[in-house]
Amino acid sequence: MSKQEMLKLIEKKRAELIDIVLKNGINSTISIQYSQELDILLTQYIKDDQAQKNRVYYS
Repeated sequence: MSKQEMLKLIEKKRAELIDIVLKNGINSTISIQYSQELDILLTQYIKDDQAQKNRVYYS
């Protein structure tokens, strides 16, 4: 997945999370689930970005 595609996915999940929180509250099970899914996407984005920087640095 490209960096741009990942950013779009993160933004989509963030917007969904905001909507879910507004409808269900911040401590609802669904809000926590969406938050965790966003965390996973962000973590993957950071890992991929670091790996890319390392490839460029060590090339």
